[in-house]
Parts: sequence; structure tokens; C-alpha cells
Amino acid sequence: MLPALRGADPVSAPREAPVSIGWFALGYFACYLPYSALTKALSLGALPGMSAGLPGFVLLPSTALATLVGMFTYLWWSGGFRHAGRRRFGPVELPWPGRWTFLSGLCTTGIIATTTLAYTFDGTSIVFMMLLMRGGVLVLAPLVDLLGGRHVAWPSRVALGLSLAALLVAAGPGTDPRLSLAAGLDWAVYVASYFVRLRFMSRLAKNHVPGARERYFVEEQMVAAPALVVLLALWAWADVGGAAALLREGFTGMFTRPTLPVELAVGLLSQGSGIFGGLVLLDARENSFTVPINRASSVFAGVGATFVLSVWLGLPGVGVRELAGAALVTVAVAALAVPGVLAARAAPKAAPGAAVGGTDAR
Repeated sequence: MLPALRGADPVSAPREAPVSIGWFALGYFACYLPYSALTKALSLGALPGMSAGLPGFVLLPSTALATLVGMFTYLWWSGGFRHAGRRRFGPVELPWPGRWTFLSGLCTTGIIATTTLAYTFDGTSIVFMMLLMRGGVLVLAPLVDLLGGRHVAWPSRVALGLSLAALLVAAGPGTDPRLSLAAGLDWAVYVASYFVRLRFMSRLAKNHVPGARERYFVEEQMVAAPALVVLLALWAWADVGGAAALLREGFTGMFTRPTLPVELAVGLLSQGSGIFGGLVLLDARENSFTVPINRASSVFAGVGATFVLSVWLGLPGVGVRELAGAALVTVAVAALAVPGVLAARAAPKAAPGAAVGGTDAR
């Protein structure tokens, strides 16, 4: 079954205690670190036995197919399909997304593709590209809350400011801010997709309506991975632009590449990141709370991935600025945890024999 989301109504999840957003953030970190590290290593040709790097568009088809398999496997294993809407085709009734979750799923498709491509551009480090992408979404968080009329609590404001400060420190003077036109377009699509996704998510799912978040999560997942595979296949078949030839190579040559197991692992880790990252963002609290937690997990993962690549493959390691940025993000996460800690200390102790498994620390 799908894990119960923080604040879920007991009617929609009668047997399960809500899972803390912190566990979802930890799962996101655990998937994102190897995902970003392996993607960068494949693009550089730095893995043992590789004679050349794989361009991003060559890498996309195999990882997209693995993401698709991972999505269906997870929803089948968790029983998630039962949360989706239904549409009847003759005698057959199938899980089916609504109009807005379909559009949100397409935005998630854009996020998946641009994230994978982001770590394959020559001359752009994992941390620098990650900081640009994370910073863009951090700026969006209060804007989306403002447009939706949501109150932003003081810890969220503090954490948002600290997170932005971390990005400025890590990407300030003295860094190598090389950004090609392709990388810039990749960033623009990523940020625009997140803006639309957060708007839909805030209006339709970040509430306490029984089953709303579970349905949104499942229907969005149902659309994102299949749409990515279909769009990549159509692009390769239509032969539009120089990327089409690389996509065809990705589809037709994947089974002859010795790196295929690693590519499939990248796709599965991408899906894991999407699952945990989506669950973080779907917490019912304001985006200015959930987005810094989501972004902090990925920044920590990016720093960790850079460190792993430096130790494992001898690539450039983490600089002082990146470490300083990670330290500020740590303080931001601590600020978000303050209200929950204070509430827990102020709450009366449970009576002897009272059930304690149904509570969830912020």
C-alpha cells in the first residue's frame, strides 16, 4: 500500500500512521545521490571499461524505459492503482488520470528529462547545475504560496532565506559558472515545469480532503513515465533536430552497450527520486516549507555524489563554497524542525497504555 501521507485523513488511511516528511526526504537523498553520480559518470565515460562518454540524448531512452518499469512495479506492489480514477472501455475498466493530473504528469515528464540531461552537459559540474535548478524552484515556492493565498510560517521564511543564501554562496564569485545554451534551455524547461506542477499540486492535493493526495500522486505517476517514453520515441522517429539521431542511437543501441545495467539503474533511481520527492512536496503544509526540504535533500545528494566521484573515479571533489552552502542548508532544515520539536516538548505525556504509534513528529 502507499505510505500514508502526513496529515492524511484517517478515513483514507485507517490502518496506517502518517509517515514523517523526514523519512521521505531521506529516501529522496538515498536515491538521488547514486542517480546523479552515475549519470555524470556515464556522460563523462569515466566508468571502468568505457572508451567514451554517453551524450544525454543517448542515455535518455534506456533510463526512461527503466523509469517506466519502476513506476508500474511500484504502483502495483503498493496497491496505488486503487487510488486512481477509473474509465470504462467496453467491458474493461482501467485506472485513468484526470485532466489536471494528466497535465501535471506531463510537467513531471519534463522534470525527469531535464534532470537527467542536466548532469550530462560538458563543462558544467553537478553542484553548479543543481544549485541553479534548486535555486529556481526555491524562488518559485513563496510565489506559488502567494498566488494560492497560503500563509507562510516564520520557520519556512527563515529556511527559504537560508537556502537561497546557500545557493548564492556556492555559486558566487570564484566558481566556474559555465552554462551552454543547451544547459540554459534545460534549466528554463525544468523551472517552468515545476511552476505549473506546484500550482496544480497546491490547488488539488495539498489539503486534508480524504484521498486527494493519494489520487493526485498516483495519477501523476501514471502519466509521467509513459509520456516520457512515447515523446522520446516520437521525437526519434520524426527525425526533428540533431537530437533525433542520438535518441535513435539510444533506442537501437542500448542492448549492445556494456553500460546498459548502469543505465537501467539510473532510470530506477530516477523513479525512486520521483516517488520520494513527490511525497515530500505533497505534504499539506505550504510550499515554502516543503520545497526547501525537497531541495535540501537534493543539494546534500549532489555534494555527496561529487565526493563519491572524486574518491571513486578521481574526478574533481567538493569545494569549500559547496561545503559552506551545504552547511547553510543544514541550518535551514534545523529551522524547519524547530516548531515540531517545541510542540513535542510542550505536549503532555501519553497516559499509560495509550497508543503512541499514530503520532508523527514534524
